[in-house]
Amino acid sequence: MSRNSAGPIVDHTGIGSGAELSTWATLRRGAVLSPELTRGIWVTIALALLSTLGRVLVPLVIQRTTDEGLLAPAGPDLGRVWMWVGIALVGVVVTAFSAYAVNIRLFTSSENGLAALRIRAFRHIHDLSMLTQNTERRGSLVSRVTSDVDTISAFVQFGGLMLVISIGQITLATLLMVWFSPLLAAVVWACFVPLFFLIRHFQGVVGRAYTRVRERVGQLLGAIAEAVVGASTIRAYAVQERTAARIDAAIEAHRAAAVGAQVRAVVAFTAGQFVSGLTTAIVLVVGTWMAVNGRLTLGELLAFLFLVNLFTMPVQQATEILNELQNAVAGWRRVIGIIDTPADIADPGEAGVDLPRGPITVDVDRVTFAYPGGEPVLRDISLHIPPRARIAVVGETGSGKSTLAKLLSRLVDPDLGRIQLDGVDLRRVRFDTLRSRVVLVPQEGFLFDASLLDNLRFGRPEAGEELILDTLAELGLDDWARSLPLGLATPVGQRGESLSAGERQLVALVRAYLANPDLLILDEATSAVDPATEVRVQRAIDGLTRGRTSVAIAHRLSTAEAADEVVVVDRGRIVERGPHHILVQQGGVYAGLHASWSAQHGH
Repeated sequence: MSRNSAGPIVDHTGIGSGAELSTWATLRRGAVLSPELTRGIWVTIALALLSTLGRVLVPLVIQRTTDEGLLAPAGPDLGRVWMWVGIALVGVVVTAFSAYAVNIRLFTSSENGLAALRIRAFRHIHDLSMLTQNTERRGSLVSRVTSDVDTISAFVQFGGLMLVISIGQITLATLLMVWFSPLLAAVVWACFVPLFFLIRHFQGVVGRAYTRVRERVGQLLGAIAEAVVGASTIRAYAVQERTAARIDAAIEAHRAAAVGAQVRAVVAFTAGQFVSGLTTAIVLVVGTWMAVNGRLTLGELLAFLFLVNLFTMPVQQATEILNELQNAVAGWRRVIGIIDTPADIADPGEAGVDLPRGPITVDVDRVTFAYPGGEPVLRDISLHIPPRARIAVVGETGSGKSTLAKLLSRLVDPDLGRIQLDGVDLRRVRFDTLRSRVVLVPQEGFLFDASLLDNLRFGRPEAGEELILDTLAELGLDDWARSLPLGLATPVGQRGESLSAGERQLVALVRAYLANPDLLILDEATSAVDPATEVRVQRAIDGLTRGRTSVAIAHRLSTAEAADEVVVVDRGRIVERGPHHILVQQGGVYAGLHASWSAQHGH
């Protein structure tokens, strides 16, 4: 839990699962989130009922053809037989076209609705803070936007269609059965009412089982994603067997959950098969007795048997519909869990402030911050950074340097205190302004599987190749770009694996330069580079920071030597600050860090 001076308590307990919602509450919530799914639903239902009419028309035709045509009192009436056959043919054609229209409408509305749901869920994931995202494995987050939505799609497109048609078919079949014989209709319903209660009971059982299946899918994707991304580390430490065992365990957990869900669903399916067979047998016995006693004609008995089949077939399909429904509801709950997770780092939107362009003044006012469940990483720190100042923040590992960088770029918010840009609380600055004026260059610049040119202009897609070349020249990196096999067209590979760690950092610095920020935050920008590349990186940083406010989290103290002021952080507190040469002469914490660093690097 976090409290800040500008808002209520913020809960970092993580991403919800939506499991507290009932099945129907989940469906209603899903319809609200994806209104495209229900747009024009009454037209679709009307077409579905029309397609059902063709099916129930067949038993009626059989009865009329038998009683009024083949068994007519004056002998077979072929004219009446052909008339009813023609009516049946028209009904079949109407049924086919109606079913086609229903399918097209369902596919279109479901794809539109679920595409909007994917987009909404994906964008909300990006609105969540890094703390909230880190409560769930990346593979599981991906599964919520991909496979979980796929389960919803499968139900809406197939199970939903079957559900609509089945309800219509059961309704019309019941009406015709009552018309032919109220007694036999009562027999059918007496057999099936207990089954309906059984299915309702199993709906909750199967629903919980499929929720476990969706959870296991997320865990499986997370385990596989980690193994693929960390393949080189796994091989380096020869832990292939241990990794394989973890993936095997995830696969086995998914298999067990899936089998368990299917076993529970099969119970309802078997019960439906048994009741359907029993009902047909009872109707045949009672109906034959009624026909013998003149209470039912042969045509009516044949028609009734067809109607029983039309009635029982949807009930037998109820298990399949139930499976898809509960699988979809489980997926829907997980997607709703994402969307309903509050964005604790929220954009103030229209109520926010747009800051004008220009060098930024930064004020950190008595800020305290702790990660969930831990002790404060920063304790009551205050810091004033004037415009155009180049500040280096140094300290031991774990002292809170990188946390300060996250706070300044508002990847997290302070628990206590506030951070101001040009006198405005950071929490009041609109994201459009914040992301254009404040740029963070992380320790590892993430590259996408594209060309070097595409990665360089990632934050400024309209930048042309000429501007990119001019930028590289200004930063002294044009010779490096020309040394690559295909120049700017060189593919960088997944996560930039075709480039060295230092080259990936160069790309991140060029991106930041093109973004033209007023406040630049460099988080250990030279920590992963070799000495030769460090010269290039340092030269690029000098060009990048010139004329703008900058805060560099310094691992290599050569960065601190070039700064206007050095801020020393120790155990979450600012213990020293001042120019490099003065702090060295004072013989304090910074002097000790600098002496140790100089000894290691032969300075």
